[in-house]
Amino acid sequence: MIDQVRALLDEYQTWLQERMVLREIDDWVEVTTPFLDRHNDCLQIYAARDGGGWVLSDDGYIIADLEISGCTLDTPKRRALLEMTLSGFGVELDGENVLTVRAPQSGFSAGKHNLIQAMLAVNDLFYLATPTIANLFHEDVALWLEESSIRHTPKVKFSGESGFDHLFEFVIPKSPEQPERMIRTINNPNRQTATSVAFACFDTRSVRPEGSRTYAVLNDSQTKVSPVVIEALEKYEVTPVIWSNRAGIREELAA
Repeated sequence: MIDQVRALLDEYQTWLQERMVLREIDDWVEVTTPFLDRHNDCLQIYAARDGGGWVLSDDGYIIADLEISGCTLDTPKRRALLEMTLSGFGVELDGENVLTVRAPQSGFSAGKHNLIQAMLAVNDLFYLATPTIANLFHEDVALWLEESSIRHTPKVKFSGESGFDHLFEFVIPKSPEQPERMIRTINNPNRQTATSVAFACFDTRSVRPEGSRTYAVLNDSQTKVSPVVIEALEKYEVTPVIWSNRAGIREELAA
């Protein structure tokens, strides 16, 4: 199993390196990544020397794009969600709404990873602009867990075998009947978000107790979940849970 994990991690990292495009702009280096925003444009980050380390930035793109699209983040609830999302990845927000990470020389890769994941997560907040969404999806999941008497710990971060940190929205501790269960939620299920979650789950599996299971709760309240998403998750042994079918998994999580 360990050899299989290493091979998949190597394959993923090779894929990343081959699709990174660099361009020097004055004192900064523009890095075009293979990760796509909601417009299907490649995300870009910017890197510059900062003393003995590095400063990484999105140059304000993510939040500016949300605001141009009509998704303002100026209400207390949305601002709190933004700050919670960024803090989970160790990303700072300056007065110009620029997402920033400062990393030592040895922490460049982890800093880049955290910034990109934060950009993807904040980019997903665009769906808050839809008037029919009354509650945030992760709050809906938390409420369902509580109403179903499913004990859980919210917002737990684990370090994966790759050295990257991954945030899980909920962790259900081991019981006499069931092993530890880790849960990620996907508000906007697509191939990219599913692959990102699958990698996080697979990367942490080898450092968690034997038999631990991982689940991805998929929001299908707006659109039907594509079979491609299900396939991407199951390939990495992540159990997909369609939100509208959540009753079928309640007893397994509650045990």
